[in-house]
Amino acid sequence: MPTEAPALVSPAGRPGPGTAPLPLSDWRDYVALLKPRVMSLVVFTAACGLLLAPRALPPFLAGVAILAIAVGAGAAGAFNQWLEADLDRCMARTRNRPLPSGRLARENALAFAVLLAVFSVTVMAFAANLLAAGLLAASIVFYAVIYTLWLKPRTPQNIVIGGAAGAFPPVIGWAAASGDLGLLPALLFLIIFLWTPPHFWSLALFLNGDYGRAGIPMLPVTHGPRHTRRQILLYSVALALVSLAPVPTGLAGPLYGAAALGLAALFLWFAIRVSKNAATDPCQMQPEKRLFAFSILYLFLLFAALVADSLVAAA
Repeated sequence: MPTEAPALVSPAGRPGPGTAPLPLSDWRDYVALLKPRVMSLVVFTAACGLLLAPRALPPFLAGVAILAIAVGAGAAGAFNQWLEADLDRCMARTRNRPLPSGRLARENALAFAVLLAVFSVTVMAFAANLLAAGLLAASIVFYAVIYTLWLKPRTPQNIVIGGAAGAFPPVIGWAAASGDLGLLPALLFLIIFLWTPPHFWSLALFLNGDYGRAGIPMLPVTHGPRHTRRQILLYSVALALVSLAPVPTGLAGPLYGAAALGLAALFLWFAIRVSKNAATDPCQMQPEKRLFAFSILYLFLLFAALVADSLVAAA
């Protein structure tokens, strides 16, 4: 960590008049820009998409393609934090990030994000193909521009539409290996797209005050907790149905079917508990916190089950 206390900075991320200079940036500040916890889910779902594709890349090129997706996700995270530095300063959950805390200058974060984005797309084009590179570039632009700049500050549907950004990775992985698209990557995209609202709104419910103070129109802020809980349940039902779709379409077998059914039942149980909770105090929102935590495990297990089913079928 930096050896000095964070300096007072202007909204642009530079020292204001009469303030101390910015402390030296630590390498961990640059790592924090990448949102590594989010990146781990991105890398995992992308690797699943690559493994499920009908054609396989040589192991070295497959590893390079996954690295390019990870770096691209990091670039999107860095752009997001560069654009939202002022908003992050208003929220307890984010005010200690490198930019709002003043440990890193905004121009350095922007240069880092641009470098990562160009590197990731270029490497993907050479390691895999132009389709995968184009999808990777589109996902970065969608997250940084469509979601962060346009949707998030303007509409309570920000997470719904913006969920497309997080749904790209398995499609990119599939395209990197096969050079084309198909029904299965479309279903993987749709699963993550429908998973995102209940996952994120369960978090937004117990961070409602933070989003309200920052002026971000998250659904709990604009429509209230009761409406948000209803929407969580509706999206959870849709997610359960779509997660089972690979079985009747012949794209997955009984191993995946059993896992998807069990996971969907658990997800719905957590979502029903949330829908029945009327608490407005974050300390009484245990069902929401449990759904948020389980939703992450759910996506890992669902995608792992699909890959395991594919390997069993191939064997």
